[in-house]
Order: sequence, then C-alpha cells, then structure tokens
Amino acid sequence: MDSQTALELVKTGATLLFLDVPQHTLVAIDTQMFFVGPAFKGIKMIPPGTHFVYYSSSTRDGKEFSPIIGFFIDVGPSEVIVRKWDQQEERLVKVSEEEEGRYSQAVKNMEFDQHLGPYNHSDYEDWKRLSNFVTKSIIERHEPIGGEISVDCENDMFRNTPKTSMEEALDKQLKIGNSATSVGTNQRKGCYYTSIPRVVKRKGITAQELTSLNHDKTQLLETLLAKDYGGSEELLLGELQFAFIAFLMGQSLEAFLQWKSLVSLLFGCTEAPFHTRTRLFTKFIKVIYYQLKYGLQKDRKDDTGPPLLDDFWLSTDSFLHYLCKDFFSLVLDGSVVDGDILKWTRKFKELLENSLGWEFQQNSAVDGLYFDENDEFAPVVEMLDDEAHAV
Repeated sequence: MDSQTALELVKTGATLLFLDVPQHTLVAIDTQMFFVGPAFKGIKMIPPGTHFVYYSSSTRDGKEFSPIIGFFIDVGPSEVIVRKWDQQEERLVKVSEEEEGRYSQAVKNMEFDQHLGPYNHSDYEDWKRLSNFVTKSIIERHEPIGGEISVDCENDMFRNTPKTSMEEALDKQLKIGNSATSVGTNQRKGCYYTSIPRVVKRKGITAQELTSLNHDKTQLLETLLAKDYGGSEELLLGELQFAFIAFLMGQSLEAFLQWKSLVSLLFGCTEAPFHTRTRLFTKFIKVIYYQLKYGLQKDRKDDTGPPLLDDFWLSTDSFLHYLCKDFFSLVLDGSVVDGDILKWTRKFKELLENSLGWEFQQNSAVDGLYFDENDEFAPVVEMLDDEAHAV
C-alpha cells in the first residue's frame, strides 16, 4: 500500500485506542490477531461498519491465556473508541467522556499513530462474508448487558442443560467448570438469542400430524419468522452470523448452541427450500458455506487469525453431517430445484467432502442410530397426551 493511500485510510478509518494493555495479551478484531508488545496502543485504519473485537490476557511468559472476552462494535468514519486496561479485573474498560474526548483528539492529531497496528484490508473480504447480515440493530438485539461476550459468564446457564457428547467435550475444552466469580447472581450476562424449540408440540392434532410437523420444520420456521423476526429473513441470518462469530472468535458455548439450533431449524425444512423460502435458503447456504470455509481452512501461514474449527467438532457422527446428508439428498435428487440453491448446495457439499473427507451415501437403515439420547436429531417422535414415543 502506498503512503498516500495509507494516510487516507488512517484519517477516514476508525481507531481502537487500547491503553496500558500488558505485554503478550492477545488483542484481535474480526479475522486478525495482534500480540501486544511494548509499543502497542491499538488498531487503526478500521473500515466503517460492524466488527468483533476480542482479547485474552496472558501469564507473564505469554504461554497461558485467560478465557476470551469479546464485543461487537459498529463504527463510523474516523470514529475513535477508547478503552483502558483495568489491572484488578484484567480487562478493558471504558474511560470517562472527558478522557475519551481528549484521547480521541490526540488520535486525530496523529499523536498515537506510531503505536497503532494497521487493520489488514486484504483480509476484509473474509470478514464481510462472515458478517454481511450483522448490522447495528442485530448487535443491539442480541448482545448481553454490558456488551461483553465471554464463556466465563456462561457456566451457570448450562450447568443443567442436556448436552451431546460433542457439547460435553466443548464444555470441557472451554473450561466452563470454573466458576464465574465476577458475575453477579442476579445479572444476566448471556446474549439475547431467539428461542428455537427442539421439538414442536401442539394440542388438538393427531399423532401423525404432529410427527409430520417435526419431520418438516417449514411451519415452525414460518411461525418464528412471523413471531420473532417480524417477517425479516435478514434478521434470522444476522442472528446466525452473530452466533457463529461469537462462537468461533469469542469461544462462546452459548453461541455454538444457538448456531446449532438455527442451522438445525433451516436444514430441517423440506418444503421451504423449494416453495415458500427459496431466496432465504440460497442466502443461508452461502452464509454457512463461507462460515465453514473460513473455519476449516488448514493452509493459514501464521497465527494471526482466530482459532480454527477442529475436525473434532464436525466428526461424521455430528449433527451437521446427519442434517447435511438429508438436505443434500433432498436438493440434489429433486426434480425441480432453484438454480442458485442447486449451485450453492453443490459447492457446500464439495467443501465438506474436501475439507473433512465426509461421504454422503444414503444408508437409511442405520440413520440416526449413533445419536446420543440428548440429541434432538435422534429418530422423530410422536407425542400423545404429553408422552413421547419413538417411531
């Protein structure tokens, strides 16, 4: 990048000014990570729009890190966001309005320029593909009180929540067993996600009709779109991206479970992709394609990006393999399929096959036999008088 272009981006881009951050702390924005050295005081040249900022303090030798703390921001041109390190709480905190005004002016006067790491614009396309539906209203709709997303604040929420073996392992990996001592007992710190029913329950219909509703979740999707999203498909896709970013980059178990619920809802529809919600499903397949394409990449040359998805999370006995197998069969074997859905479904299938070595032959005789008893993708159930019977 030539110096004139860089100077223009410094002036028009947003700036994160982080003061007194200890050395070896991991500080990141979007798909880019920085390890704090003695001169680091923030990040400059940030494109206007929505971003995810996250960080993790370390031991003095830089070998062990605390749970990640992250937050979404929506910044305008030349905006300056100022945070200062609190040594007692080991986190970034807001400064007073007076301090913010003084520091902001100093940034605009280029007084901190040599201490600011540049936002890498060559990586911006990756971020836009991961966040193109995440708007300021999406952030305000889902972010927790105080805005901070951290697995350290989530352990009490999931202590008694049924989990599959994969989720139990994620639970262990993120060390949720440790108590979140900084969280007040009466203050909710989790994100405000839409409640997605695991099983549809409805009175006044036959068991066969109820089984059909649970087999094809198109009607549930329509109900949620009308009731919880005001009819907006973009709000649903925005929540899907919000949850994935909070999971992959913020290491949030709550976010993973919400992402799983939304993916399961959409892949559980057999009518909507062909008739009522063709455009939604085209956009959905593109969203999850770019999510997993980024999360599964193995050829990253350095450690300047967020943690990658391990194959462990997406093994062949995972919920995603099961759902994709049925969805691919539905679309690729369909007699009348929208061209865009067909194109992106083929791309997504090839991605999973090439990245994970998955195969999608249909073995209906054994489908579903490998699921945990707590997994919602076990065989469909009929419910009669509030009793569940496997079918």
